[in-house]
Amino acid sequence: MTDKLITANNLGDGLVVFLTRDGGWTTDIAQARVIGPSEIDAALVYAKAQHDARIVIEPYEIETTVEDGVPVPVRLRERIRAAGPTVAYGEAELLERAAASKHPG
Repeated sequence: MTDKLITANNLGDGLVVFLTRDGGWTTDIAQARVIGPSEIDAALVYAKAQHDARIVIEPYEIETTVEDGVPVPVRLRERIRAAGPTVAYGEAELLERAAASKHPG
């Protein structure tokens, strides 16, 4: 069986995030928790609770390999998501988007 990662989108800014070893979320795939087959169900339950708590949106598992100590998604779609936005966002725009998501108008 292939190892997995849990990915989602951050509710505040919409960026792709990955579940970390300590139960947080990161945009840096190198910091993602690589999950073995015996742990995936519990990790998904936790991630769905994070969705219910409105921290992330739609968490799901993805298959990964580890190359030079860094997780690499198996599917091309997930490798593209892991690389970050395909458009450049400035810090001010990210802050504005996060503020708007907290106070939808």
